[in-house]
Amino acid sequence: MYPNSLRALTEYTGPFVSVYFEDSHDTEDARTRLELSWRGIEEELRERSAPDEAVEALRSAVLDAPPAVGRSGRAFIAAGATVLVDERLLGPPVRTEVRVSELPYLVPLVDHGPVDLTYLVAWVDHAGADITVHGPGGVHEETVDAVSGPVHQAAGAESAGYGTPQRRTDDAARRNVSAVADRVTHLIDERRLDVAFVAGEVRSRSDLRGALPERTADVVVELDIGARGSGDHDEELAHAIEEEVERRRLAAMDDAARRWSAETGRGSGLAIDGLDDVCAAVRDGSLETLLVGDLPEVTVVADSSPTMIAPEPDALSVFGVSPARTLRADEAVPFGALHLDAEVLRVDERIDPRDGIAALRRYAT
Repeated sequence: MYPNSLRALTEYTGPFVSVYFEDSHDTEDARTRLELSWRGIEEELRERSAPDEAVEALRSAVLDAPPAVGRSGRAFIAAGATVLVDERLLGPPVRTEVRVSELPYLVPLVDHGPVDLTYLVAWVDHAGADITVHGPGGVHEETVDAVSGPVHQAAGAESAGYGTPQRRTDDAARRNVSAVADRVTHLIDERRLDVAFVAGEVRSRSDLRGALPERTADVVVELDIGARGSGDHDEELAHAIEEEVERRRLAAMDDAARRWSAETGRGSGLAIDGLDDVCAAVRDGSLETLLVGDLPEVTVVADSSPTMIAPEPDALSVFGVSPARTLRADEAVPFGALHLDAEVLRVDERIDPRDGIAALRRYAT
């Protein structure tokens, strides 16, 4: 799946520089290894005649960025002096990829890149919560403070009876949890967030989930990684977010594979496989979901349009156009899908498409 930020790529022309490499920060010499990796990448970029301004922009983006947390990878796509994609990958790529080509290379982002996950993190206790929102408007932080007086019973206080310190403490805690629940619900609804990660005291997490409406409780993921204000838990939080992203990625793959298999069995025309038919779906605009498997190093021909692509020139001649470019299929087909606002998913052994590529159409043709 592509982050929405990639749509901006369609507004630029090549050559594009696409770079994917490991930048794990889990050893004492991580900085040295990063600099050595970049040195090798830059040398390869020079050999491939990458524009100087792109190399300079990428050097700054790579070496000036804050270090990763644990094992990580990076993805960069640049055009001219503009770095269009600068993403932390969910894991290191299998190998370093360096390309200078007419189109951006997007497949590794499908393998390892982030989905458009919008979420909040709420560190809760019975006095309130510290909330951080990662949504369409960027990062927003706020605190929901205690609204009902003390929530911790003083030592030696009475423990029963209406109006006793214990009862007042419990009532205050419930009101505070309710206030947090109201705020979390508002933020999820207002910003259309995908997930609410809730960390903090076990009872506070449980009480908060119980105070949320069902639609909101359904997107809560509880994290047992420490109490509110207990210190730095960035690595544990990053791991939890990665797990949720991967869970969603696998669920999307499962769903697409089931749909593709079902439509293939029905003979509805909505499920197609093979480079010929997939290119046809790109040309006629019916492509809904592109399923990329082990696509071999083959080429397609195209005119100036990113969606007028075909494995052979004859397929374009019926449209009255002549091929003007020869492009790598693993660049041209995903880029055409990007222009159509189609979803792009990686598939594994769930299906075995012809030519290593398949698709679902929006409508049968």
